Amino acid sequence: MKWDVIFLPQNLELYATGLLTTLGLLFSSLAVGAVLALVCALLLTGPWALARWVVGAFTYVMRGTPLLLQVYMIYYGLGQLEWIQARWDDVWPWTHFKEPFFCALLAFSLNTAAYTAEMLAGAIRETHAGEIEAAQAFGMGRVQVLLHVVLPSALRRTLPAYSNEAVMMLQSTSLASAVPSMLDLTAAASRVYSDYYLPFEAYIAAAVLYLLTSFCLIGFFRLMERRFLAYLAPRKQ
Repeated sequence: MKWDVIFLPQNLELYATGLLTTLGLLFSSLAVGAVLALVCALLLTGPWALARWVVGAFTYVMRGTPLLLQVYMIYYGLGQLEWIQARWDDVWPWTHFKEPFFCALLAFSLNTAAYTAEMLAGAIRETHAGEIEAAQAFGMGRVQVLLHVVLPSALRRTLPAYSNEAVMMLQSTSLASAVPSMLDLTAAASRVYSDYYLPFEAYIAAAVLYLLTSFCLIGFFRLMERRFLAYLAPRKQ
């Protein structure tokens, strides 16, 4: 074992850069995906049949195909379309499709949006009828009931499942290493491996960093659950 290679300044800097890229990709995709998921969940539970069908087809496709293929389709596939090639030098937003980070971010955001939308839509549908009736009895309109009763309740109940989605997205960011010139944590480990032919040390170091990041994420969501789901805890006698 040659663990001292991992602690060389240039390799520590490589892992630090990869970790920052991974965290930036994770939090950006979760933020964009959360906004998209909220819109999709409202459409999935809304009264418009066409919107439900379109969003349902989107979530079905995104959840039914591998994330790696989605990354490839966005990074390689869209770039082959002549309509986009004619515009990606000077027309926004097509100019961003030449950037590896943007393509990976788009793929991860759409993927997590599909999963989160279905979780949130399920929580909205399962809102207790008594909560809605009580809000209506206070004279709240449809929008007020949605904003002040249904959504807060659904978001709280979705939190445990969403914590799993966030951790899974952290692991999925390793697929960004398949995009050329993307130096995420897995790509950093691959570069150390190719430079020193030490696969065990290189990938174990990356695995430890993923594990520590997962531990922090899980701890954060546990605190969130204690804060927002305290009313579900068993009452002390």
